[in-house]
Amino acid sequence: MDDSPGSHLSVVIDLSPKQWHLSGESDNAYPLGLDAFLTQLITFLNAHIAAKHENTLAVFGAFPGKSVVLYSSADPAEDTTLEMDANSYSVFRLVDTAIITKIINEMVAIGEDEQDAPIALVAALTKSLCYINRLRLSNAGPPTTNSQNAPPPKAADPRILILSVSPDLTASYIPIMNSIFSAQKLKITVDVCQIYGVDSVFLQQAAHLTGGSYIYLERRDALLQYLVMTFLSSPSVRKILSVPTQDKVDFRAACFCHKNIVDIGFVCSVCLSIFCKPVPVCSTCRTKFPIKTLQRLNAAKPLLPQTETAPSTPISGPTRASTPMTPNQLPHSSSIGRSAVAMPGRNGTR
Repeated sequence: MDDSPGSHLSVVIDLSPKQWHLSGESDNAYPLGLDAFLTQLITFLNAHIAAKHENTLAVFGAFPGKSVVLYSSADPAEDTTLEMDANSYSVFRLVDTAIITKIINEMVAIGEDEQDAPIALVAALTKSLCYINRLRLSNAGPPTTNSQNAPPPKAADPRILILSVSPDLTASYIPIMNSIFSAQKLKITVDVCQIYGVDSVFLQQAAHLTGGSYIYLERRDALLQYLVMTFLSSPSVRKILSVPTQDKVDFRAACFCHKNIVDIGFVCSVCLSIFCKPVPVCSTCRTKFPIKTLQRLNAAKPLLPQTETAPSTPISGPTRASTPMTPNQLPHSSSIGRSAVAMPGRNGTR
């Protein structure tokens, strides 16, 4: 008899109205609208619930300017007046109805002036981390007199799946890195599926640093196959499976001064803040750097080729080549490694 604990899955859904509208346009190679996406996502969520009776599920929606809990198997459902249907499993129908109803209500409530607000993806990720931590504390139970000799409680194997369609927001670099470090400390695996647009630099790092998988969809019409073959199995089961992984990771960071992604940065030797150019005073810890050091760093700064600035508006379409995939080809992401230069403080060197 299998007495192992179930697996917990928290799904963070990027629900940007503009990006999903662009993803569903007919001029795309493989258009995928929000309706078709939700249909395949619901099937994947039902498969996770059906895999084992002890499996738990939580779904978080990232909308413009706010994040919402769409479904939680740990909390009782608000609407218990569902009509009985002999052709559907009651648990599946409860999950489907709760998620779809809340998404529709939130989409209708979004005003025209709110559509340009940044997607609260980091807020939804933070909520999912707090939710998993709450589950662990509840499973641990109250302390007892012989708690030192008691075995540790069996906690569900937790993981987070991020479904993204929006490009990176450079202003969210610090919050998302804090979330990554929290996931590492809690031993939570973060998986990422980039459905539309360009590769996400920050989400690549999140998947790599937490031992998860990052997948860029070459064929958006095969979303359900990607989800089932890559993200359905728990982290403990993946050790004996051949799950697609990243061949290269983009480790570029965003500078603390202008919030831009930099190829070569200058790092404060005291607080490790990153800057795109040498600065006389660190804006984070207020450390002053010697003038001679700044002159030496400016003189040694390599000349980079002029590149076009990334547009601040939403990406209108994917930039990858739309070459068909062979049956044995695994999805991957392409990136290059970057470097950083440390700036010594006045009272010490790196």
